[in-house]
Amino acid sequence: MLESLIAAFKIPDLKKRIFYVFGMFAVFVVGLHIPVPGIDKQAMERLFAGGGVLNLLDVFSGGAFRKFTIFAMGITPYINASIIMQLLTIAVPTLEQLAKEGEAGRKKISQYTRYLTGVLAFVQAFGLCLMLSRMGIFKVEGTGILTFMQIAITLTAGTAFLMWMGEQITDKGIGQGVSLVIFCSILARMPSDAAATYKLLEGGSLTIFNILLLLATFVLTVMGIVFITQGSRKIPIQHAKRVVGYNRMVGGTSSHLPLKVNAAGVIPIIFAISILMFPATIAQFVPTTTRYGEVVHNIVDFFTPGRHWFASLFYAAFVVFFTYFYTAVTVNVPQLADDLKKWGSFIPGIRPGKPTAEYLDRVMTRITLAGALFLAAIALLQYYVPSITGVSTFSLVGGTSLLIVVGVALDTMQSIESHLVMRNYEGFIK
Repeated sequence: MLESLIAAFKIPDLKKRIFYVFGMFAVFVVGLHIPVPGIDKQAMERLFAGGGVLNLLDVFSGGAFRKFTIFAMGITPYINASIIMQLLTIAVPTLEQLAKEGEAGRKKISQYTRYLTGVLAFVQAFGLCLMLSRMGIFKVEGTGILTFMQIAITLTAGTAFLMWMGEQITDKGIGQGVSLVIFCSILARMPSDAAATYKLLEGGSLTIFNILLLLATFVLTVMGIVFITQGSRKIPIQHAKRVVGYNRMVGGTSSHLPLKVNAAGVIPIIFAISILMFPATIAQFVPTTTRYGEVVHNIVDFFTPGRHWFASLFYAAFVVFFTYFYTAVTVNVPQLADDLKKWGSFIPGIRPGKPTAEYLDRVMTRITLAGALFLAAIALLQYYVPSITGVSTFSLVGGTSLLIVVGVALDTMQSIESHLVMRNYEGFIK
């Protein structure tokens, strides 16, 4: 990896792309500190101390949501819009046909995704303003619909800017732009987390043993994530010989079809935590002084992962379910079998067509189990790492954040290596 980075900085064009990404990161960090006026910061801190799905949103915004800056909504509306469009592409025949039209169809779907992002961002921002107003978070007097509209438009513009930034990074930088924006959002919290951890260490609340245990947990978790993320089942593929053009014989070679162990990525954890923590967020509006309010809070507390073994098991089951669901949505096994048959390729010992689809489906079901159990373990790790290590101020170790950071880092390094290989081939041809 270090050799690839050193080689990348020796190539002017690739070096320019890498510095472009760093420049966009700098712009993002500046935006994290441009606040939206009228928010009581102490009240916001008390709100986030109660947990809930708002903390998940704050992770993807780089702490901007807690500070309520112009990037408070983060890139989350774009992620939600992309997932919705991906599911609609499978469910709606018109969109499915559009996706098969090649580059023109993909551009059209991307345009629909941008429009949907704007709508979702505005609706979420306006609903957020209403929620914060009812909770007494706003300091300004006389907040009304017009004020909420102004704030919602500002937050929507912040999300649109991040979406544009991600597309610019993809075109002019290196790697997948939106993923890198999320990557930067998560890492932007590291300095404050490290400073808070150092203060506890300096004050005597933590010991060197706690820090070493945290570091060991971090290293082992990263190793596990890399192992599962890079893991795949290689299905041998035999390509039949066929005539192309004037008596030109091609094919007859063998290769392999890689099926990833974790084809769903981090999406199942996001789905599961959003659904599980939504009741906890709604319960914050119910006062605990009433009899029914106390019952509601006790029920929500019972289903909070990390506090009871049943809640943790329930959460893990959610992650496993959504892993299988999202893998089935994204990996179209019948289409894969049809494509193999269309190109005259086959799996040795397996008939083309339906038998191939059944075989691939059986293999995917088995290897997805390993990926689903791993994601469930990673999802629960963020709730138990603080009690194991004694350090609760470093949010990157364990859970969704670390899975995203490692996954994006691996994808970016693969993109850099692809550019290096392409340029080596160009030099060889010249």
